[in-house]
Amino acid sequence: MELINWKAILEGLLFAAGDEGLTLKQIMTVLEVDEVVAQNIILELKDEYENENRGIHLTVLAGTYQLTTKKDHAPYLKRLVETPSTTSLSQAALETLAIIAYKQPITRAEIEDLRGVKTERPLQTLVAKALIKEVGRSEGTGRAILYGTTKEFLEHFGLKDLKELPELKLLSEEDAEIEADLFFEKFQETFDS
Repeated sequence: MELINWKAILEGLLFAAGDEGLTLKQIMTVLEVDEVVAQNIILELKDEYENENRGIHLTVLAGTYQLTTKKDHAPYLKRLVETPSTTSLSQAALETLAIIAYKQPITRAEIEDLRGVKTERPLQTLVAKALIKEVGRSEGTGRAILYGTTKEFLEHFGLKDLKELPELKLLSEEDAEIEADLFFEKFQETFDS
């Protein structure tokens, strides 16, 4: 007979459910067990969290079972939330994000054409930070993913909608050369010192 680790499965399900939690009925349905078995699994998992001095516990909130942090750890969680994020976006990610913001929906190939370099890594970073998402598929061969910005992008940059993005101004070739010269001057000064 196959031995199933119901507690581990339930723990994974509760983690995946996040703030939504799971009702007893959902647990019974997914695990394909009756109410008594489901309640026993829940109680065993709850006891394990409490008796092993773990950082999380199993709570019932509004009729759903959820994994939550312990109240004793609130000061540490508060510090974590209040600590400014040290992970900033790379120049490549910022360039990619700007292109997506102004040209969306846009494919990776179109972004790479504009940037002149590969964008796989910056795209992964931006998706992981929930600043961009897949908004559809292009027509034609391969049906490439179309990227667009998210609600989190707007919140992060303090925008109500995309119409608030600053207007792009095109530089003349002369202005572009002057900016490039200024950049190389600054770079040289930094390098020489």
